[in-house]
Amino acid sequence: MSEDIDGTERRSPCPRLLVRPLLLFSGAALVIGFVASRTHAQPYETTFFRLFFSDRLHMKAWLTTAALLLGLGQLLTAARIYGKLRFPPEGHLYPLLHRWSGRAAILLTLPAAYHCVFKLGFGTYDARAFIHSLLGASFYGAFFAKVLIVRTSGYPIWALPMVGVVLFAILMALWLTSAFWLFGALGVSL
Repeated sequence: MSEDIDGTERRSPCPRLLVRPLLLFSGAALVIGFVASRTHAQPYETTFFRLFFSDRLHMKAWLTTAALLLGLGQLLTAARIYGKLRFPPEGHLYPLLHRWSGRAAILLTLPAAYHCVFKLGFGTYDARAFIHSLLGASFYGAFFAKVLIVRTSGYPIWALPMVGVVLFAILMALWLTSAFWLFGALGVSL
């Protein structure tokens, strides 16, 4: 038996358990991709919301940038929790910070995902849009797989960090194909 992050014991890993998060990942990605592919791209005619940003594209870019920064914090706090990095203070601060920054990051991605899936649809007009659409469809699949692994016992100790790294890598690639591209094309502005 091995210990979980919180010190609770875990059973020996069962390889069949790894099929469940993989099925959840692929199922969610396929459903999101299917819904997005059925959306007819609409120009932004009516304002749904854009907060204080100049337009929805900048809102999406900045919310995704904030989610990416929180994702970097997720990597650092996870490394601290697993003992790969040592920095003060000791105690339960890092698991709490990890959980809440993850929740905030996911909440920040929701308005961008809404606009991408239900307003813009699955982009196939160029390679960047196509890759971005594939990544966007898989992001929430990876998130659901991570939640399943967090909430279920019996997974190998490496499964949770691995899916966390995959989730962050997808978020980074999403940011590169959206916010980074937008800031490069139109400049950094609100």
